[in-house]
Amino acid sequence: MDTRLAAVAEHCLRAAEDGTMTFPQIVGALIEAGFESYAVDFRRATAIYYRADGDSIELATYRHEVPVAAAFDAPAVQAAIRDAQQLAPGYSYAGFCSRVMAAGCACYVVSFSGRRAVYLGRTAEFHVEQFPT
Repeated sequence: MDTRLAAVAEHCLRAAEDGTMTFPQIVGALIEAGFESYAVDFRRATAIYYRADGDSIELATYRHEVPVAAAFDAPAVQAAIRDAQQLAPGYSYAGFCSRVMAAGCACYVVSFSGRRAVYLGRTAEFHVEQFPT
């Protein structure tokens, strides 16, 4: 991957982790750079950023101490998403990740063109979250 594009993906990941960019800002920056989606795998502590031309980059993420729960609790995942969307007091991306992992989310995929995120459990149960309008 082009070093400039790799730097954009790296910057967006670190900005999510340290709270210096919001989700809408990150999505905007990634779209502007030509990315079409990304996936975060909590069990492997990786994020993969995809471009429409087939190019991608895999980056190491922060490894959370919370194990991914065996059972997928969709209402708990939805509650964590709502807090993130509203930037609830005390919200952090690290806290969000820990909450959804405790609710059984093993990974999630964000599609910019599909305007949605799909949260997947260990048994392939899932929750689809449309981007807010």
